[in-house]
Amino acid sequence: MNVSDISSGVGVLDKAAVILGALASGPATLAELVAATGLARPTAHRLATALERHRMVARDLRGRFVLGPRLAELSAVAGEDCLLAAAGPVLTSLRDTTGESTQLYRRQGEVRVCVAAAERTAGLRDIVPVGSALPMKVGSAAQVLLAWEDPERYYHGLQGARFTATALSGVRRRGWAQSIGEREPGMASVSAPVRDPAHRVVAALTVTGPIQRLTRHPGARLAKAAVDAADRLTDAMRHS
Repeated sequence: MNVSDISSGVGVLDKAAVILGALASGPATLAELVAATGLARPTAHRLATALERHRMVARDLRGRFVLGPRLAELSAVAGEDCLLAAAGPVLTSLRDTTGESTQLYRRQGEVRVCVAAAERTAGLRDIVPVGSALPMKVGSAAQVLLAWEDPERYYHGLQGARFTATALSGVRRRGWAQSIGEREPGMASVSAPVRDPAHRVVAALTVTGPIQRLTRHPGARLAKAAVDAADRLTDAMRHS
């Protein structure tokens, strides 16, 4: 694609769009970006570095240009309304089925934020208010949100975490994660991934409760219900 294919009459915007479109195919050196866009080398470099300042373009470990995190953040916001609209009934159904509190987490930088929840109405429970920011170093939701990350964020996220690369390999193989006393002593949880239409993990659906009820093997009791509920939210994202 070149500028003439998408001309809007605003030249600098058209050129920036061409650069982003070229990077959608994968990482590119400056020379590859010039070849893909037809832009002059100084123009391609100037616009790519300007887009980098706005976090719409980034660099990989080899210094190549790649699409930046700001695009994913904007995409997440665009998809959040349909996800949250579907989340309420799914979380409530999962709570009623399991008898335990349920939450939906999304990653925001170095924390995970609870964006929806259905709390157990009686007895010992784990209350996580909507809007709570929890660490990405502990808990089954953190494992799910990290397990499918790109290599750079993946290895950075493992530094200081209570779980290991071996544990996350098991999460990817099974399709769910469990934790026992990682975030809070005496509590356990099971989480499953929610994916967007591009199959990227955008949220973690979690069931939480005391170890005395969930036991030290909570996945044995709750994994299927959590995965089924997460799949329903994935379907909602796909058909929104």
